[in-house]
Amino acid sequence: MEVAIVSGLSGAGRSTAAKCLEDLGWFVVDNLPPELIATMMELGAKASGSVTRIAIVLDVRSRAFTRDLASVIRDLDARGYRPRLLFLEASDAVLIRRYEANRREHPLQGGGRLVDGLTSERSLLGPLRDAAELVIDTSDLSVHQLRSTIEQAFMGAPVKTTLTLLSFGYKYGLPLDADLVIDMRFLPNPFWIPELREQTGLDPEVSEYVLSQEGAGEFLTRYVELFNLVSGGYLREGKKYLTLAIGCTGGKHRSVATAQELAARLGTEDMAVTVVHRDLGRE
Repeated sequence: MEVAIVSGLSGAGRSTAAKCLEDLGWFVVDNLPPELIATMMELGAKASGSVTRIAIVLDVRSRAFTRDLASVIRDLDARGYRPRLLFLEASDAVLIRRYEANRREHPLQGGGRLVDGLTSERSLLGPLRDAAELVIDTSDLSVHQLRSTIEQAFMGAPVKTTLTLLSFGYKYGLPLDADLVIDMRFLPNPFWIPELREQTGLDPEVSEYVLSQEGAGEFLTRYVELFNLVSGGYLREGKKYLTLAIGCTGGKHRSVATAQELAARLGTEDMAVTVVHRDLGRE
C-alpha cells in the first residue's frame, strides 16, 4: 500500500492537493489525528485490495500533531509503508492576500494579527518541512499548475483524458453538459431516403451514406486535428473529462454515424472514449 502525508501552511493549497490526489485514485482522509494513522493503514490493508493508496491531510487544527507525527512516521516505516511527505508553502505576502480575499481567520491567529498566526505556524511546521520528500511553493502557481505538479509526482500512470461522444437530436434540445458541439446538419439527411429512413447511424448502409457525402471526410479529418489541439490544452488546464456533443435533426442518422466514426479516430492510449446515443430510439 502506498501512503502519502500532505501538510503545509494554511492557505498554501492543501485542499487543492487533496482533490487532485482523489482524482488520481488516492483514498484521501482530511485532518485525521496522527494517533489514528496506523489504524487507518490497518483498515486499508483489510480492504481486499480496494484501497491501495491512502493520502492523509494534516494541519495545525491538530495542535500537537508535529510531536506525534514523528513517532507515527517511524512506526509506518517499521511496518514497511514508507510514507511520502508532501509539504505546501507560500510567501507571507501571498498567504495574507489569500486570507484577506476569503475573509478567513488563521487557525493560530487567536486575538492577534494574521501575520502573527503565520509566524507561529511556520515555526511549528519547521521540522515537518525539513523532513518532507517534496516541498512545493505555491506563491506563483495557478491552481492548474499546482495540480500538474502533484500529478507528475503522484499519478503513477499517465493521466488520461476521458471523452464522451454524445449524439443528440436538435429537436430534443442541446445537451446541458456539452463542452463542445458539432452540428452535422450540413450533410444530407438519410431520413429522406426511403430505404434508409427506418435504419440508424449504427447500420452500415446509413454510416456509409453519411460519411461518403461531399465534405464529410474532410470535415472529420480537420476536426480531429482541431480536437487534438484543444483537448491537449484542456488537459494542461486540469480538465480531464470532456463531452463532445454531435447533433443532427433527430439524433438518429448523421449524429450517430459521426459519433461512431469519431470514436474510431479519437480512441488512443492517452484518451478513453465512450459513445452515448442520447436520442436514438425516441422517434
